[in-house]
Amino acid sequence: MSKIIFRDLDFGLLVPVVILSVLSLVTLFSLNPLFFNGQLILFLLSVFIFIFISQSNLDILKFFSKHIYIFSLVIFSVVLILGIESRGAVRWIELFGLRIQFSEILKPFLAIVLASHLSNIKYFNFKEFLQVFILLAPLFFLIYLQPDLGNAIIYALVVICALLFAGFPFRYFLFVSVPFALAIPFLFQFLHDYQKQRILTFVNSSSDPLGTSYNVIQSVIAVGSGMISGKGIGQGTQSGLRFLPERQTDFIFATISEQLGFIGVAIVLFCFGFILYKIMKYIINTQNKFHRNFLAIFFFVIAVQLFVNIGMNMGIMPIVGITLPFVSYGGSSLVSNFIFLGLLTSISKAYKDRETLSIR
Repeated sequence: MSKIIFRDLDFGLLVPVVILSVLSLVTLFSLNPLFFNGQLILFLLSVFIFIFISQSNLDILKFFSKHIYIFSLVIFSVVLILGIESRGAVRWIELFGLRIQFSEILKPFLAIVLASHLSNIKYFNFKEFLQVFILLAPLFFLIYLQPDLGNAIIYALVVICALLFAGFPFRYFLFVSVPFALAIPFLFQFLHDYQKQRILTFVNSSSDPLGTSYNVIQSVIAVGSGMISGKGIGQGTQSGLRFLPERQTDFIFATISEQLGFIGVAIVLFCFGFILYKIMKYIINTQNKFHRNFLAIFFFVIAVQLFVNIGMNMGIMPIVGITLPFVSYGGSSLVSNFIFLGLLTSISKAYKDRETLSIR
C-alpha cells in the first residue's frame, strides 16, 4: 500500500515544498523554540492529511460542490457566533485544543465549488459573469464580517483571475470596475478603523513612524539589512529583538531576508517559481475542464498570496494580514495548502491510472 502511495507522488513538486517547510522550521526555531515545536507538529499533521487527500477522487467531490457551498456558509456563520475573538477579530473556532481558521481551511473545497461552477458554463456571457459574483457574494460578506480583509482580498483576486482563465472577456471586468471605483469612497466608510489606517499608511508610509507606519518601516529595514548573505540564523536584530511585528506569520519573509539575505530570498523565490511551473505543466497537460479550472485556482491562490505577502513586506502593498504559503507560522494555512497538494496529486494519480489502463 505504501509503495503505491509513494509511486503516485510527484517529488518534483514536493521537494520545493519540503525545502520551504524546512526553511520555515529553521527560521521559527531561531525566533522561538515554541514556534518550532508547534509548526513541526502541524507540518506532520499536514503531511498525513496530504497523503489521505491524495487518495481521494476529485470528480466525486465535484458532485458534492453544492453541499460544500452550503456547509461553508453555515460554518462561516457559526464562526461569527461561536468564534474566538482575538485582536478585535472573530476568525477562529477552537476544536480539541486547536484553533481553526475556516476561511483558510475551506479554500481548497471552495476552489472545488468554483471550478465545478465554471466547468458547467457553456456561454461566457455577462449574465453568467454576474451569477458567479452573486454565488460568491455571501461568502465574501461573511469573511469580511469576521473581519478578515486579507482573505477577502485573496478570494476576490483569485476569483477574478479564475474567471479570466475560464474565458470571460476582459471588457466585463472593465465594465464592473467603473461603478466599483466610483463606490470606493462610500465603501471605505464600512472598513474598520485599523483597516482604514493600513490603507492610508500605504499611501504615505512615513506618516506615523511610531504608530500606524511602524510595521511597514520595520519590515523594510529588516529586508534591506540582510544584504547578500544575511546576518545569520538567529542573528537578526529587527526580528530577534522583536522590533519586527508578527515576525513569524505575516512578516516571516522579512525575517528570512534579514537572517539569510538575498541568498535566502532567492531560494524562497526559486522554490515558489518551481511550484508554480509544475502546476502550470499540469494545467497544460490536463484535458478535463473541471480539473483545469481547479488547478488554475490553486495556481492563483499560491501566486496571489506570494505576490501580496512579499509586496507588503517590501512596502509596495498594503498590510492586510496575508501569510506566505508553506512558510508562515500557522496550522490552518499550512493544512489548507497541503490539501490543495493532495487534490492535485489525486488528479495526477487519476491520469496515471487511465494511461496504465489504455496501455493494457
